[in-house]
Amino acid sequence: METPAGYGVVLVTAGNMQEAEAIANALVEAKLAACVSLLPIHSIYTWQGELHKEQEWQLVIKTDLAQFSAIEAKIKELHSYEVPEIIALPIVAGSQAYLQWIFQQVKSKE
Repeated sequence: METPAGYGVVLVTAGNMQEAEAIANALVEAKLAACVSLLPIHSIYTWQGELHKEQEWQLVIKTDLAQFSAIEAKIKELHSYEVPEIIALPIVAGSQAYLQWIFQQVKSKE
């Protein structure tokens, strides 16, 4: 099995579909992400001492994690939340053809 060598997913939530699509488009167009999947979700969380129950959109960003700093900066530039979720998870195994596709779509600038 081929090692995924630094590939991963970055998870981000957005308050509405328009914001989620704007972030996704910006990341793919800038070659910071190979693909961004958007999923409607229901989130329950505490913010500033109050319990919130919100409809949100989950972005699942497939990328080279060497790009994380640039991805985080672009998300913060476009996101309306004061403290947006921006967390990265490594891909521990994956289809070699899919990992090669990510590599071809996302060119590391480092």
